[in-house]
Order: sequence, then structure tokens, then C-alpha cells
Amino acid sequence: MKEKRVDEQEMAELVEDVLEPTPEERIAELTNDLQRTRADFENFRKQVEAQRAQAMSVAKYATVEKFLPMLDDIDRAITAYPKELKPLEKNLQKTLKNLDLTKINSEVGTEFDPDFHEAISVEDEGGEHEIISETLRSGYIYDGDVVRAAMVKVKKVATKK
Repeated sequence: MKEKRVDEQEMAELVEDVLEPTPEERIAELTNDLQRTRADFENFRKQVEAQRAQAMSVAKYATVEKFLPMLDDIDRAITAYPKELKPLEKNLQKTLKNLDLTKINSEVGTEFDPDFHEAISVEDEGGEHEIISETLRSGYIYDGDVVRAAMVKVKKVATKK
């Protein structure tokens, strides 16, 4: 009976020796774990950076949108008192340029572009070319994207003017 026990103990030790990884295998396993952990951390860092940049962009865009009614009021004041507010207009244009906020060209006679203009009414004068006949509200482009399309009246004319 004692011999059977020794055989079982010897067998258990042999199994442990066979199943236990060698130091080189253990080092390789730990190195792989470390590389995976580093890659996971790098991916996490990049994801957090992208989310932060997106949150900043959304916040800037929302802030610009909130300023548009005030810009409309300033435009109306400049239209009503052009001589008195000429310095304000120049300063406003400079500030808008610094903020990367561009006014959409919607002057009378400009060709209508549905990507930048919102037509409120269309007068058909028997032509195919659509041109702007009146600007009702200015439109703006921020950071390359249309924040608000210019609200305009459109005329269809026979030839481009």
C-alpha cells in the first residue's frame, strides 16, 4: 500500500513538471500580455483624444449657433446706419475671420446654390437661371460647414446677370 502512494506522488510530481511552463515560456507569455496591455492602453488613449476633440468641436459649433441672432441684429443695425457703424462692421468682419466664421455670399444677382441658400420664394420670369433677388437673413459657414443657410428670395431669369 505504501508503494502505491509513492507511485501516486511521483506521478503527481511528474505531471506538475510536464504542465509547468519553462522560464522561457513564462517570459514569452508575460511579454505577450505586456504588449497586449500596451496596445489596449494606446487604443484607449486615442479614443479619449478623439472624444475630447469631438466634444470641443460640438461645443464650439453650439456656441457659434447661439451667436447668430446677435450677428443678425448687428447686420440690421449696420444696414440702418451704415456711416455711423462702418468701424463696427470692419471690426466684426475681422473677428468673424479670426473665428473661422464666414458669411455666405447672398448678394442680389448671385447665382442660387441650394447648398448655401434657402429659397423662401421663387419668382418665375420665364428663365432657367436662378439668381438671388433679395437676402432675408444672412447665412454662415463655420470651420468649412454650413451652420445656417442664407434665407433668400430667388428669381428665374433667361440669362445669367
